[in-house]
Amino acid sequence: MERQCIKIPKKKGEPARRILLDFEILDISLKIGSDESFLYLPLSRELLLHELTELPAEAKLAEFNFEPQKNKPTPEDILGFSPAYELIGDVALLEDSDLDSQKALRIAYVLLQTHSNIKTVLRPLTPVIGEFRLRDFEVVAGEPRTETVHREYGCRYKVDLAKAYFTPRLSTERSRILSWIKEGDVVVDMFAGVGPYSILLAKSKKPSKVVAIDKNPVAVHYLIENITFNSAKNIEAIEGDAREEAKKFAGTADHVIMNLPHNAYEFLDSAVLLTKPGGIIHYYGMTPEDDLFESSIKLIREAAEKAGRQVEVLEERVVRSYAPHQYNICIEIRII
Repeated sequence: MERQCIKIPKKKGEPARRILLDFEILDISLKIGSDESFLYLPLSRELLLHELTELPAEAKLAEFNFEPQKNKPTPEDILGFSPAYELIGDVALLEDSDLDSQKALRIAYVLLQTHSNIKTVLRPLTPVIGEFRLRDFEVVAGEPRTETVHREYGCRYKVDLAKAYFTPRLSTERSRILSWIKEGDVVVDMFAGVGPYSILLAKSKKPSKVVAIDKNPVAVHYLIENITFNSAKNIEAIEGDAREEAKKFAGTADHVIMNLPHNAYEFLDSAVLLTKPGGIIHYYGMTPEDDLFESSIKLIREAAEKAGRQVEVLEERVVRSYAPHQYNICIEIRII
């Protein structure tokens, strides 16, 4: 099976392997290849630039024909079905809210048995609710905690899932936003949480400054810790209401990230205020399938016109399905 890989001298192979494991991009379904001088480490996806620079200087991208690893028993092999769960760091979060306690416990033990990287299995007791988008959890099995460290695109995010919102499902979306940022840009992340957008953008070394705002004091505590954790130098972390903070940074942002999909429309006046002429708002919303974009664009246009400004729609996209007939969408819109 031919796959993109890291080709590296054998004496540097173990440090590189550990870095790829830490980034969670070593394809463990394939056997590591070798010849007389080099190791070939299979990749599960393309490396980002800042990830490549973390590897030893001798590391090169290459292609190699890999052999698959021998199959280990999967949860499906043992249970007879594929359990639905989300993996956040070393925590497995069961997704089926209708599971009874006995079935949840069986699934949890099987996940712990078949996945050495899972240390805790949680079951949500409530949907995402409240101003800070939190859920109550039950520890079904494993270590009794809700705190974990999640790795994504070479960044690490420490988070307590019961006290600060975080989802790994937007990892691809966070990487996509990176492609919009140019060197020297100023970015304002209006609802930064523990920092998954802000830190990835800052680590890319493209923006001159990232302003990361959140109203949840626990989220900001983790945000500050994660900034240090990831050696991100160009982030200003602020605990506060995005409406009030927008007044301090009016007209400075090349990009404004509005990742609060259920309520972002309430902050559009502030987002427009933040955006410099020609700047871009990355607006996230939850919309029905029969009106994916038009109502949201109308709200953005109205907020801009109120400030005497115009808009140019650059891109409309569905990020993911959220519920039956309801979608998480993103609109990129330039404020002129």
